[in-house]
Amino acid sequence: MASAQRISTQEIAILKEALIGLRGAQFHNVVFPKAALAGIEPSQIGTIVGTFMDAMIPHLPGLESVGLTKHEGILGEREGYPDYKHKLGYRLELKLLYVDNAPLGCKKPPTPREPSARLTQKVTIKNVDPAIDAMLLIAYQLQLHADDVESVSPTIIDYEVFSMIELIEARDARLMKEGRWFGNYETPTILSRVGREKRAKGVLLDTSSYGRKESEGKDYNEDTNFGKLKRIPHSGLQTFLNKHRISGWDDPRSGAFPVDKL
Repeated sequence: MASAQRISTQEIAILKEALIGLRGAQFHNVVFPKAALAGIEPSQIGTIVGTFMDAMIPHLPGLESVGLTKHEGILGEREGYPDYKHKLGYRLELKLLYVDNAPLGCKKPPTPREPSARLTQKVTIKNVDPAIDAMLLIAYQLQLHADDVESVSPTIIDYEVFSMIELIEARDARLMKEGRWFGNYETPTILSRVGREKRAKGVLLDTSSYGRKESEGKDYNEDTNFGKLKRIPHSGLQTFLNKHRISGWDDPRSGAFPVDKL
């Protein structure tokens, strides 16, 4: 961890105000014909446009004052952490939340789909600088294109900024209630069915290895849902998700994901 100092609530507020120009911005170069939306599920939109939005945000016309530039990425991978650096000296990791614009008539999925945005295991206390790192969570919709009424484009409708160290601490605290890290913050795991049965009987759990499938019979399996934003018990984050009708860990309406099953 690079610094023991933490980004303050006041600094978060200043950073959020500096990004105010993002609200309402439309990605005019990413265009969907309205007629095509009947064949696209809302959950597929992020897969299609996410990479473009990530790359284009610092270059949106007229938003130079927002102060974002692409970060070189300290992890050195295709999706290296963090995504941006800000002229005020902060580093920002981008997460996108797609909010369905129901009147447009996108294809309806047969069952509810959990948003896929997540704070992955690549972001840990090993590479987060608590003093300058934050998460930029952008909510966007497909809305009518400014210059073509027969087309729609991604449009930012809201955003929020959160302390990154707070988010990963909340994420990891939840993990430790039912699981553990293997290696030096390398692989997050949760108790398998076998592990839960052994714990209920007071039998010592095997922490020497983990599995990927229940059929392997390990006490711990890799957590394939690790870091999903909907499952991080951080009140500010969940307030934002609920605002956009994405109910989360502490929402009794979230019947598909009861707290004790997350």
